[in-house]
Amino acid sequence: MIKMNILLTSVGRRGYLVQYFKEALNGDGKVFVSNSDAHSPAFKYADEHVVSPLIYDEGYIDFLLDYCKKNNVEMLISLFDIDLYVLAKNKERFDEIGVTVVVSDADFIKVCNDKWLTYQYLSKRNISTPKTYLDLESVENDISNKLISFPLIVKPRWGMGSLEIFTADNLEELNIFYKKIKRNIENSYLKYESKQDLDNCVIIQQKIKGFEYGVDIIDNLNGNYQNTVIRKKIGMRAGETDAAEIVKNNEILDLAKKLAKHSKHIGNLDMDILSDGKKYYILEMNARFGGGYPFSHLAGVNLPLALIQWKKGLEVNQDILNAEIGVIGQKDLVINKVGNNK
Repeated sequence: MIKMNILLTSVGRRGYLVQYFKEALNGDGKVFVSNSDAHSPAFKYADEHVVSPLIYDEGYIDFLLDYCKKNNVEMLISLFDIDLYVLAKNKERFDEIGVTVVVSDADFIKVCNDKWLTYQYLSKRNISTPKTYLDLESVENDISNKLISFPLIVKPRWGMGSLEIFTADNLEELNIFYKKIKRNIENSYLKYESKQDLDNCVIIQQKIKGFEYGVDIIDNLNGNYQNTVIRKKIGMRAGETDAAEIVKNNEILDLAKKLAKHSKHIGNLDMDILSDGKKYYILEMNARFGGGYPFSHLAGVNLPLALIQWKKGLEVNQDILNAEIGVIGQKDLVINKVGNNK
């Protein structure tokens, strides 16, 4: 077998993905991981780990390039939104040293990371998405004209992990939450992304009441569509899916295929979709392994193995990209001992 070393960046708490890639390599290579936090829980699962500079540090890309050279890394995969854009802009530098960065083009990453651009991107392609506003005046005018009604969602334009998301039930709450989020952004890590436009760093969004789905749209390394996996969320906590069922849904499948024709993304595109019983709305897109991927993996999907095989130029058996309908998964809490201060 051809050996291959892989680097997972911004690995954080995603120890399960480290294990998936190690299992896929089956001893024919190593899984290296990096993160700027020296106490990242996923470090313990990797063959080797390294503490990297912060993503916004000038030396971040040079550090990764040097690390890849020293460790004969052939494929690099990031697990964090902010990291994706930086890597996408420097993809050619990695290509020059023989490292395949599994990342979509920078323009599409920018669309995914910016919820206002996401709304514009989907709307222009006639793909349903919740009505979204960038300023209070516009939404207040539409409320007065009965074009939209409460409750409304107020959240950061550039955000992740369900941080600073509020539901406003009236104009007073809308104004309070809008100002509160703007203030809190300046005192959190969200300020780095939001500095692109601090005056317009909060969005107001139509609230869709109904069922929520998680979707993995899988493309190969050339951006060619391969498959879609649909999960009905049956348990949520702090924005994370605690339990989900793999389902068949032709309307969501058609929506996913339509989007894939436009996106030409690389690898996985993780999406959140809402249904009000009449229509399906794309809420968010993440051009990476999402928090719901373990449910797809549990049901038989093996995207890490497919990525490795595509990189090696091997034919991928479609079976490893198919999920078994009806499988229900539930996340469990695991506490690991990481040290002793005695």
